[in-house]
Amino acid sequence: MNFLTGKNGKPAEDKPVKTPKAKKAKRRRPGKGDKKDMRRLIKIAAVLMGVVLVAGGAAVAFLLFSREKEPKQEVQKAPDIKEEIEVPEVEEEIGSDVTGHIVTAGGAVWDSFKKRPATMELPENPADFADITECIIDDSKKISVTLEGEGIPKSDDKYYYLFALNTYDNSISESADYLDRDYKNSSINLKTSLNYNLAGSKLFKKFVIAVKKDGQYVPVSMPSYITNPEAIARFGSVYQQPASKKGLLVDPNKLRGGELDDLGVKQAAYNIPVARLLGPTSSAAYPTIYYTYNGKTYSFNGQVVAEYDIVFGTLTAKGITTTAIILNNYSSTYSQLIHPQARGGGSAPYYMFNGAEESGVEYMAAVGSFLAERYSDNTHGRISNWIIANEINARKEWNHMAYTDIETYVEEYAKAFRVFYTAIKSVSSSASVYISIDQQWDRNIKNNTNYDGRDILDVFNRNISSKGNIDWGVAQHPYNVPLTEARTWQGSRYVEHSAGTSMITMANIEVLINYMKQSHFRDRSGEVRSILLSEQGYTSHAGEALQAAAFAYAYYKVEAYPEIDGFLLNRETDAGEEVAQGLAFGLCDAGGRRKQIYDVFKYIDTSEHAAHTDFAKDIIGITGWNQIIR
Repeated sequence: MNFLTGKNGKPAEDKPVKTPKAKKAKRRRPGKGDKKDMRRLIKIAAVLMGVVLVAGGAAVAFLLFSREKEPKQEVQKAPDIKEEIEVPEVEEEIGSDVTGHIVTAGGAVWDSFKKRPATMELPENPADFADITECIIDDSKKISVTLEGEGIPKSDDKYYYLFALNTYDNSISESADYLDRDYKNSSINLKTSLNYNLAGSKLFKKFVIAVKKDGQYVPVSMPSYITNPEAIARFGSVYQQPASKKGLLVDPNKLRGGELDDLGVKQAAYNIPVARLLGPTSSAAYPTIYYTYNGKTYSFNGQVVAEYDIVFGTLTAKGITTTAIILNNYSSTYSQLIHPQARGGGSAPYYMFNGAEESGVEYMAAVGSFLAERYSDNTHGRISNWIIANEINARKEWNHMAYTDIETYVEEYAKAFRVFYTAIKSVSSSASVYISIDQQWDRNIKNNTNYDGRDILDVFNRNISSKGNIDWGVAQHPYNVPLTEARTWQGSRYVEHSAGTSMITMANIEVLINYMKQSHFRDRSGEVRSILLSEQGYTSHAGEALQAAAFAYAYYKVEAYPEIDGFLLNRETDAGEEVAQGLAFGLCDAGGRRKQIYDVFKYIDTSEHAAHTDFAKDIIGITGWNQIIR
């Protein structure tokens, strides 16, 4: 119906609408009755005000405290109430429900005040006052930092402040600006922008929360790094699930032949010395690759990159899960990658990465991001696993840095490890990143200037856990003792079946597994961290049958432990410099002849394994393979 028309569509008559007359307020002076009512009202209000003041007095004190250091506002005087203003009529009794609401509200205020965390003095080390329980990239792609403590620290004002530090910073700079702030409480959350791949990127920063004390910012938490860089990864399911644990350190000269296919290799490892990658090339066929990261442009040698494209592309095409080992070889042109305490030179071919200076962090971040981007799809090949440096406990032989205490040594390695981890995982969310140790476990040699693998793992785990736990794995090398001995099963005073063993070989590999099963070593999901046996070999120097039996013994053990994700044998072809030391590790000799171990390797993860490995039982002295499992 059209409301502008009347019944039957005819125009509605324009009739005035009747409204009740508004009563005119009568101005009068209050009489005796009115005064009596007023007195009753005042008495009731006084009682109620007493309840509210008792219950809410502390809340007022709280509000006054929360206003500390703020300028006082001028209180305006209330205007005088004129006698002519009419006093509304009030019932003599106020309803019990109103009184109840007022009492309840006052009680709630008092309860809230009682629950307020206690104000406390800062401890001798202020950073011990509270803990950053979470430092993540949230759903809005901002950095979210959560702090929890048992009380509220006394300070100059009522705020907590968020700061970002560099990996090499140990304190808040006097010129630093805070990123966010919030009122102090037992639990707070502060946020800041990520600025991914911009000049102001905070992806590799560590974050602290501070208070202002005596005019300076004082951290009240230990620093924490971002723990989920994978939240911004462009590539998801990069990890190539291997068909078995059987792996090999491949001979690059045999990549394009059929040997890897014939052997049925499921996993492979390959080295990437970083300095080889960097710098321009004069080759027109392989032009320099320019890569811009965090506002700076880096040059990569197009010809060297093309070599790696062939290696990783070929392995991926063959369905082989690939592990890349990132190594820090020396280059005077890119000395910023070398840690300041390693630039004096040493006997090791590789050096400690530089997380102690801005230039080192920037280069590591760029290299890690570049490699992860290039090898995260099938265009140039896929790398599933990344190992940062080699056998870092063997400082003199494989990861040179001037000798220092283990805490300092591991701290410098951990800085670099985390940069590479963050760079790789921010591109490829499913990639795995590993620390590397050798078979020297708990030797406790006096005046030893190397470190024991057990101590390295203990300190590294504490370091990473205290600054933002991430999903690192361990790549261990359980070589025999001595290396020239192929008979893994033979007893040795260095090899025991307890955590105090001097060495870890395949004879007692369960020691490493049980050690990593400890609750404080587990990852953020409570799972045992990935264990990759990324390098071990058995010499044929004392006979090919012993070498073949040693591999069968080791592989059947690996198969019995689900915590081990891969077993990469060293190597496909004998290396001349190793053979000279009695270490003929290859499946083939230098001339290409296949040794007895070749067929054992080929069939051991197939249904035909028994036909090629039963001979080894007599050599080892067992009747069944279950006898080697502890």
